[in-house]
Formats: sequence, structure tokens, C-alpha cells
Amino acid sequence: MSDSHLSEKKKIFSYAEALLLLPEVQRLTREAAERVEALKASVEGARAAQAHREIDEVVSRWANALMERGIEVKGLWLADFDNGSGYYCWRHPEPGLHFFHSYEDGFRGRIPIQ
Repeated sequence: MSDSHLSEKKKIFSYAEALLLLPEVQRLTREAAERVEALKASVEGARAAQAHREIDEVVSRWANALMERGIEVKGLWLADFDNGSGYYCWRHPEPGLHFFHSYEDGFRGRIPIQ
């Protein structure tokens, strides 16, 4: 995907907008995570190479689904909603959107949203 394509999808979210989208993000992530866990059971057997490919496809589809909505994917099951001064940060299986971090601090700098 080209940088220009990504910049076209860049979105700034208010907290209310991020909250409205969160249930869909949670559903997409839960379904993808469950599928990956099921595929991991196949990794040990004769289907190991195929299972790894399928896991990569599931993760890629999940990431693309979030990016199409303007959400930044920063890691496995980790979604950031850009708010113009940093990110509202959510990681599966957190129950809600409860953390923020600046552009500079990243995930390790997460602080609770007051």
C-alpha cells in the first residue's frame, strides 16, 4: 500500500466518534483473534505451513478492515484512534476505550482517559 493511499484514509476522531466505532472494532478483533487461536492448533501438524499462511491472512484482513475505517494498527490486536494530539488507544480484549497516549510516547506511555 502506498503512503499516499494511507494518507487518504487518515482520520481524526473525537472521543465520541471513537466510542461509536469501538464495538465494531471489538467484534472484528474478537473474531480474528478467535480464528487465529483456532488455526494455531494446526501449526504443529502436517498443515503447519498452510496454518501459518492462513494466520497471516486473518491478521492482514483484520488490519485492513481497521485501516479502511481510518484506525491505525500499531500491533497485533492494537488499535489507535488519532485525535489530533495523540491517540485513543485500545488493545484486545480491553472492555472499553480507556487509554490515551501522545504521538511521542506510544503504547508504553498510555495514561487513563479521565
